[in-house]
Amino acid sequence: MISTVIKRMLLILLLTFTLFIIAFFLLLEKQMQLPLPLSQVQLLTVDKGSSVNSFAKKLVKQGWLENRFWLRAYARLYPDKVKIKAGTYQIPLNTSLQSLLTLLSSGKEYQFQLTFVEGTSFQQWLAQLKQQPKLAQTLSSLTLAQIAQRLDIKQANPEGWFFPETYAFTQGTVDFQLLKRAHAKMKTALHELWQQRATNLPYKTPYQALIMASIIEKETSYLPEQGLIASVFINRLAKKMRLQTDPTVIYGLGERYKGDITRAHLREKTLYNTYRINGLPPTPIAMPSLSALKAALNPASSDYYYFVSAGNGKHAFSKTLTEHNAAVRRFLALSRNK
Repeated sequence: MISTVIKRMLLILLLTFTLFIIAFFLLLEKQMQLPLPLSQVQLLTVDKGSSVNSFAKKLVKQGWLENRFWLRAYARLYPDKVKIKAGTYQIPLNTSLQSLLTLLSSGKEYQFQLTFVEGTSFQQWLAQLKQQPKLAQTLSSLTLAQIAQRLDIKQANPEGWFFPETYAFTQGTVDFQLLKRAHAKMKTALHELWQQRATNLPYKTPYQALIMASIIEKETSYLPEQGLIASVFINRLAKKMRLQTDPTVIYGLGERYKGDITRAHLREKTLYNTYRINGLPPTPIAMPSLSALKAALNPASSDYYYFVSAGNGKHAFSKTLTEHNAAVRRFLALSRNK
């Protein structure tokens, strides 16, 4: 009789314990599936060496969890699912704690973006990189020549050697890595287009084509005209005429340029003043776009030797100096009327 009672009590205890375990796991699953209390998409940074305990404390401190119990319990029961990796992650709305752990275990960090615009200079690129708090800053201690040397660029001034576009990166990426990627892309683009170049171009090397592309880029933002702009400069080089392009003068002035080109500027003989020097300047003057590279290496065919602004974002092209002077007078009259 007594043994029967004991057996019943043990059975009741076993059932109670089993029900408790089942209830615990059901409640744990429910807690793990509850959406985190986020009012907007947020970024979450997991520091290197973070333990589950320290991570749980961080979530409680941020108000994402009421307490650490359920997260710690889940980590003990399912350690393989809580292998969080350091990094910065974007957490969308309605993310559950379990989904959060899945994201952090995947290591798929949030990609920040930095856009380098075509026609900007290398100094402007350096300023942009310096203003990015998510990048690890290393470039400020390097000279232009040292940067060029690290990238295996032969020229001491690396101007022009970087492809302008939007680059994605994770937090903590070294700033130099973005330059390395942009340089590799420019080298590839220039090499491929050089192989496909038109015949009878006045360039001895791909670098000279890069210089020309940078000038074309600075001369016009109207893409349909880039091929014609290229033809003008190529025609002038073929006739041993000077390029006489204002953007090269501006580049040569550097910080001395205050928004206007004076007659004194045009008379000043700098390495970049194409009113005073023959041929191309010694380096590019900006980062050329893919379209400018294409224009430099496959220009339009024309008899034009001159162009001037038409006042509407486009240019008026001329075959003779007489035609060009007339176009200049029309532009000046239009400017005065405005």
